Amino acid sequence: MKTCCRLLVATIAAFVLAVATPVAAIIGGWGVIPDVDDDAHVQEVGAWAVAEHVKRANDGLRFGKVVSGEEQLVSGVNYRLGIVAVNLAGQNARFNAVVYEQSWTNTRRLLSFDRA
Repeated sequence: MKTCCRLLVATIAAFVLAVATPVAAIIGGWGVIPDVDDDAHVQEVGAWAVAEHVKRANDGLRFGKVVSGEEQLVSGVNYRLGIVAVNLAGQNARFNAVVYEQSWTNTRRLLSFDRA
């Protein structure tokens, strides 16, 4: 009987912990970045992504702002960002970018940049 009660308590505790743990805190899981408008680092990563894209594509895009984002903890952080940028005609366009960043090695890579 004691073993059964301990197993039940352990199961309930594991469930509560799983529900209470944000997805981003789980290694490999994607989690929503709250308040991307007010997150200076996320905005800087988005601006960097546009600049890096322009180096490759030479299409003259200009960074507007990051409007949505998710992060994934790996051996560093993957950012999946929704970005508004301005094209050469002055029109806003939305793009999706994935950026890998590892702060302790000062590494940043643009993994993808596509029109949304």
